[in-house]
Amino acid sequence: MKTDNSLFDCMDFTSWLLVTLAALLVTDVVRNWRPHNFPPGPWALPFLGNIFTGLDFQSINKLAEQYGPVFSLRKGSTRMVFVSGYKMVKEALVNQMDSFVDRPVVPLFHKTFKGIDNVPTGIAMSNGYLWKQQRKFANTHLRYFGEGQRSLEKYIQVESEFLCEAFKEEQRGPFNPHYTITTAVGNIISSVVFGQRFEYSDPSFRTVLELDNEAVLLAGSPLVQLYDVYPSLLDHLPGPHQTLHGNYREIMAFLAKQVEKHREEWNPEDPRDFIDVYLAEMEKEDPQAGFNIESLLVCTLDLIEAGTESSSTTLRWALVYMMHHPEIQEKVQAEIDRVIGESRQPAAADRPNLPFTDAVIHEIQRMGNIVPLGFPKMATKDATLGGYLIPKGTSLTTALGSVLFDKNEWATPENFNPEHFLDSEGKFRRREAFLPFSAGKRACVGEHLARMELFLFFTSLLQRFTFSPVPGEMPSLHGILGFTYSPQEFRILAEPR
Repeated sequence: MKTDNSLFDCMDFTSWLLVTLAALLVTDVVRNWRPHNFPPGPWALPFLGNIFTGLDFQSINKLAEQYGPVFSLRKGSTRMVFVSGYKMVKEALVNQMDSFVDRPVVPLFHKTFKGIDNVPTGIAMSNGYLWKQQRKFANTHLRYFGEGQRSLEKYIQVESEFLCEAFKEEQRGPFNPHYTITTAVGNIISSVVFGQRFEYSDPSFRTVLELDNEAVLLAGSPLVQLYDVYPSLLDHLPGPHQTLHGNYREIMAFLAKQVEKHREEWNPEDPRDFIDVYLAEMEKEDPQAGFNIESLLVCTLDLIEAGTESSSTTLRWALVYMMHHPEIQEKVQAEIDRVIGESRQPAAADRPNLPFTDAVIHEIQRMGNIVPLGFPKMATKDATLGGYLIPKGTSLTTALGSVLFDKNEWATPENFNPEHFLDSEGKFRRREAFLPFSAGKRACVGEHLARMELFLFFTSLLQRFTFSPVPGEMPSLHGILGFTYSPQEFRILAEPR
């Protein structure tokens, strides 16, 4: 018997398409429904989330003003929590450090930082027992190769001489100090990790530094950040994310040659550097600790990256701020002349006697704000922050820039003011809200080295030179946001004193 046309018989392709889209929309809404008592945030587009919301620190600050110090965004189907302001950042990083100690998988970096079985390895991206062992080993042996005759202080003092000589050769006219500074800083961690420094003219090391700088800048671009939302799709498409991954492949190839050279020359009875002692550690049987060639390469990249980019960028900001504030530069030089003079190099022991210089360096770090959003953490268990539920596995970003510019902590947060770090008697004072290296268990491994580098390089340069802008080319105080926040390229005049 013939039946009447049903609803399904009447539906054409367009109708089916609309029904399918409606079903997908309902599925997306249900799947991404905000959990109970989850931090608030802006309305998210179906399927896309808040992918059009910038992840620069200005945008994050505006969202914090609107939604409070703990708020959320959704990128694709991934929910992310952001924490702003000193009080709440300290709560997350210090008071509840065990709740937010893990790292989430960041697809953009996972290609480079993954080890055996596709598990993140090294120091920066790993978790659990592997991370604890790798971090402990790095801390121990960075200290070991920074003692005695091979002290970090000696390395930096020697390199300061090379740096000043390189600047002296440029006194004929304006020059861009970018890679001269970067090579100098890179040579310190290279001396510890590789057991050698590189000439400023070395083409292979210069290429590595340029590739790393490009990758750091690209990491902050919106198109590259989109990779973290749709990695499977963008893996097959051209774009700046492919350039970033290509750069890291070249850097890893350079590191692999260094490691192979060490393996050929290795004498376990006479370790020369970090790579040698790591090779020895690989001989021990503890597979869960992750000591293998893949991890060694990633650890080396962690140390070279973190040990170069942060300090060299801060020193470039230092030159920018000294050109903008010549009166402060003169005051620093007067203090150096009075305490150290011209006949010897600055030493770490001079720091307590140079309170104004120390305050200026700290203010450069505060205003430079080179890692404004820190690096994401992940909730290791269900936790409560600011009265909101943070479920286990949720990615959490602590906005360090919001701490360095917190109007409740700094007298003039938007202005360069060394008085932030001086008491009424002109003595240096520490500030709890000074967190450029983050805090807690995931604080920067190389903080001690970075602090020594900044002090010795900065005082050596101002002891020997007066820096001024090229006429008509005053460097901008507005930087470029990549993975770090760095100065725009600039030229400078360095007049020997």
